Amino acid sequence: MDKPNRPHSPPQEDTGPSLRARLIAVGAELVAAEGVQALTLREIARRAGVSHGAPRRYFPTHLTLLSAIARQGFGELASHLAAETAGHPAEPRAQLDALARAYLGFARTHPGMYELMFRHDLLESGELGLRDTSLPLFRTLAGLIAQVRTRPDDDPAALAGALWANLHGIAQLSRWGSLQLATGTEDVGPLLRAALDAHLGPEPR
Repeated sequence: MDKPNRPHSPPQEDTGPSLRARLIAVGAELVAAEGVQALTLREIARRAGVSHGAPRRYFPTHLTLLSAIARQGFGELASHLAAETAGHPAEPRAQLDALARAYLGFARTHPGMYELMFRHDLLESGELGLRDTSLPLFRTLAGLIAQVRTRPDDDPAALAGALWANLHGIAQLSRWGSLQLATGTEDVGPLLRAALDAHLGPEPR
Protein backbone atom coordinates (compact mmCIF):
# COMPACT_ATOMS: atom_id res chain seq x y z
CA MET A 1 0.00 0.00 0.00
CA ASP A 2 1.39 3.36 -1.01
CA LYS A 3 2.12 5.81 1.75
CA PRO A 4 0.21 9.06 1.47
CA ASN A 5 2.23 11.98 0.26
CA ARG A 6 3.04 14.41 3.02
CA PRO A 7 3.93 18.01 2.42
CA HIS A 8 7.57 18.76 2.94
CA SER A 9 8.33 21.15 5.77
CA PRO A 10 10.29 24.19 4.64
CA PRO A 11 13.89 24.23 5.82
CA GLN A 12 14.36 26.02 9.08
CA GLU A 13 16.31 29.24 8.80
CA ASP A 14 19.31 29.72 11.00
CA THR A 15 18.39 31.79 14.02
CA GLY A 16 20.14 32.99 17.12
CA PRO A 17 23.38 34.88 17.67
CA SER A 18 25.05 33.19 14.68
CA LEU A 19 22.51 34.68 12.28
CA ARG A 20 22.90 38.14 13.80
CA ALA A 21 26.67 37.94 13.46
CA ARG A 22 26.39 36.63 9.91
CA LEU A 23 24.13 39.48 8.83
CA ILE A 24 26.63 42.00 10.17
CA ALA A 25 29.55 40.20 8.52
CA VAL A 26 27.72 40.03 5.18
CA GLY A 27 26.89 43.73 5.45
CA ALA A 28 30.54 44.57 6.13
CA GLU A 29 31.63 42.53 3.09
CA LEU A 30 28.96 44.16 0.94
CA VAL A 31 29.88 47.73 1.88
CA ALA A 32 33.55 46.96 1.21
CA ALA A 33 32.79 45.54 -2.24
CA GLU A 34 29.98 47.78 -3.47
CA GLY A 35 29.66 50.78 -1.17
CA VAL A 36 27.00 52.14 1.18
CA GLN A 37 24.33 52.32 -1.51
CA ALA A 38 24.29 48.51 -1.76
CA LEU A 39 23.33 48.00 1.90
CA THR A 40 19.65 47.12 1.63
CA LEU A 41 17.96 44.68 4.00
CA ARG A 42 16.85 42.53 1.08
CA GLU A 43 20.36 42.26 -0.42
CA ILE A 44 22.01 41.52 2.92
CA ALA A 45 19.40 38.82 3.62
CA ARG A 46 19.87 37.33 0.14
CA ARG A 47 23.63 37.10 0.55
CA ALA A 48 23.23 35.64 4.03
CA GLY A 49 20.93 32.94 2.59
CA VAL A 50 17.81 33.86 4.57
CA SER A 51 14.40 35.32 3.77
CA HIS A 52 14.19 39.07 3.37
CA GLY A 53 12.19 39.31 6.61
CA ALA A 54 14.72 37.38 8.72
CA PRO A 55 16.96 40.36 9.61
CA ARG A 56 14.04 42.06 11.38
CA ARG A 57 14.24 39.47 14.17
CA TYR A 58 17.38 41.24 15.35
CA PHE A 59 17.26 44.58 13.56
CA PRO A 60 13.77 46.14 13.67
CA THR A 61 14.77 48.81 11.17
CA HIS A 62 17.25 49.26 8.36
CA LEU A 63 18.97 51.89 10.51
CA THR A 64 19.65 49.48 13.37
CA LEU A 65 21.35 47.01 11.02
CA LEU A 66 23.45 49.74 9.41
CA SER A 67 24.43 50.94 12.88
CA ALA A 68 25.56 47.45 13.87
CA ILE A 69 27.69 47.23 10.73
CA ALA A 70 29.16 50.68 11.43
CA ARG A 71 29.95 49.67 15.01
CA GLN A 72 31.98 46.78 13.60
CA GLY A 73 33.76 49.34 11.44
CA PHE A 74 34.75 51.35 14.51
CA GLY A 75 36.11 48.16 16.05
CA GLU A 76 38.12 47.47 12.91
CA LEU A 77 39.43 51.05 12.98
CA ALA A 78 40.56 50.67 16.60
CA SER A 79 42.35 47.41 15.78
CA HIS A 80 43.98 49.00 12.73
CA LEU A 81 45.22 51.98 14.72
CA ALA A 82 46.60 49.75 17.47
CA ALA A 83 48.44 47.57 14.96
CA GLU A 84 49.85 50.48 12.96
CA THR A 85 51.10 52.43 15.98
CA ALA A 86 52.48 49.50 18.00
CA GLY A 87 55.98 49.60 16.55
CA HIS A 88 56.51 53.35 16.61
CA PRO A 89 58.58 55.32 19.14
CA ALA A 90 56.93 56.02 22.45
CA GLU A 91 57.28 59.82 22.16
CA PRO A 92 53.78 61.38 22.16
CA ARG A 93 54.44 63.45 19.03
CA ALA A 94 55.59 60.38 17.10
CA GLN A 95 52.57 58.47 18.37
CA LEU A 96 50.27 61.25 17.20
CA ASP A 97 51.87 61.26 13.77
CA ALA A 98 51.53 57.46 13.51
CA LEU A 99 47.93 57.59 14.75
CA ALA A 100 46.99 60.26 12.22
CA ARG A 101 48.65 58.39 9.34
CA ALA A 102 46.92 55.16 10.33
CA TYR A 103 43.55 56.94 10.51
CA LEU A 104 44.01 58.37 7.02
CA GLY A 105 45.19 54.97 5.80
CA PHE A 106 42.02 53.29 7.09
CA ALA A 107 39.86 55.93 5.41
CA ARG A 108 41.70 55.35 2.13
CA THR A 109 41.58 51.55 2.17
CA HIS A 110 38.05 51.20 3.64
CA PRO A 111 36.14 54.01 1.88
CA GLY A 112 32.71 52.37 2.05
CA MET A 113 32.93 51.50 5.73
CA TYR A 114 34.43 54.89 6.58
CA GLU A 115 31.53 56.64 4.86
CA LEU A 116 29.01 54.48 6.70
CA MET A 117 30.63 55.10 10.09
CA PHE A 118 30.11 58.84 9.81
CA ARG A 119 26.69 58.95 8.16
CA HIS A 120 24.73 61.72 9.83
CA ASP A 121 21.51 59.69 10.13
CA LEU A 122 23.33 56.99 12.10
CA LEU A 123 25.10 59.52 14.30
CA GLU A 124 21.88 61.42 15.01
CA SER A 125 19.80 58.30 15.71
CA GLY A 126 21.80 57.34 18.78
CA GLU A 127 21.84 53.71 17.57
CA LEU A 128 25.57 53.83 16.86
CA GLY A 129 26.63 54.29 20.47
CA LEU A 130 29.42 56.80 19.92
CA ARG A 131 30.32 56.68 23.60
CA ASP A 132 31.41 53.08 23.16
CA THR A 133 32.81 53.31 19.64
CA SER A 134 34.67 56.54 18.96
CA LEU A 135 35.17 58.11 22.40
CA PRO A 136 38.01 55.74 23.44
CA LEU A 137 39.92 56.82 20.33
CA PHE A 138 39.15 60.45 21.05
CA ARG A 139 40.43 60.10 24.63
CA THR A 140 43.66 58.56 23.34
CA LEU A 141 44.08 61.47 20.94
CA ALA A 142 43.40 64.06 23.66
CA GLY A 143 45.79 62.31 26.06
CA LEU A 144 48.65 62.45 23.58
CA ILE A 145 47.89 66.07 22.75
CA ALA A 146 47.98 66.97 26.45
CA GLN A 147 51.60 65.79 26.51
CA VAL A 148 52.80 67.78 23.48
CA ARG A 149 50.74 70.99 23.41
CA THR A 150 52.94 74.08 23.34
CA ARG A 151 50.55 76.30 25.33
CA PRO A 152 49.58 74.80 28.71
CA ASP A 153 46.31 76.77 28.79
CA ASP A 154 45.02 75.08 25.60
CA ASP A 155 42.24 72.56 26.17
CA PRO A 156 43.41 69.11 24.98
CA ALA A 157 39.83 68.08 24.15
CA ALA A 158 39.32 71.16 21.96
CA LEU A 159 42.64 70.57 20.20
CA ALA A 160 41.76 66.89 19.71
CA GLY A 161 38.41 67.88 18.21
CA ALA A 162 40.05 70.35 15.86
CA LEU A 163 42.71 67.85 14.78
CA TRP A 164 40.12 65.09 14.28
CA ALA A 165 38.02 67.45 12.15
CA ASN A 166 41.14 68.30 10.15
CA LEU A 167 41.96 64.63 9.58
CA HIS A 168 38.38 63.87 8.61
CA GLY A 169 38.48 66.72 6.10
CA ILE A 170 41.74 65.45 4.60
CA ALA A 171 40.27 61.96 4.32
CA GLN A 172 37.07 63.11 2.63
CA LEU A 173 38.68 65.59 0.26
CA SER A 174 41.30 63.02 -0.70
CA ARG A 175 38.57 60.48 -1.41
CA TRP A 176 36.77 62.94 -3.67
CA GLY A 177 40.01 63.83 -5.47
CA SER A 178 39.75 67.51 -4.51
CA LEU A 179 43.01 67.66 -2.55
CA GLN A 180 44.97 65.95 -5.31
CA LEU A 181 43.59 68.45 -7.81
CA ALA A 182 44.42 71.42 -5.59
CA THR A 183 47.86 70.34 -4.38
CA GLY A 184 49.00 68.44 -7.46
CA THR A 185 50.11 65.41 -5.44
CA GLU A 186 48.72 62.21 -3.94
CA ASP A 187 51.02 62.58 -0.93
CA VAL A 188 49.10 63.74 2.15
CA GLY A 189 52.27 63.79 4.28
CA PRO A 190 52.85 67.55 3.94
CA LEU A 191 49.18 68.23 4.78
CA LEU A 192 49.43 66.04 7.85
CA ARG A 193 52.58 67.77 9.08
CA ALA A 194 50.95 71.16 8.50
CA ALA A 195 47.87 70.06 10.46
CA LEU A 196 49.93 68.82 13.41
CA ASP A 197 52.04 72.00 13.41
CA ALA A 198 48.93 74.18 13.23
CA HIS A 199 47.23 72.54 16.20
CA LEU A 200 50.22 71.59 18.34
CA GLY A 201 52.93 74.02 17.35
CA PRO A 202 56.04 73.19 15.28
CA GLU A 203 57.87 70.02 16.16
CA PRO A 204 61.02 70.76 18.20
CA ARG A 205 64.21 70.44 16.18
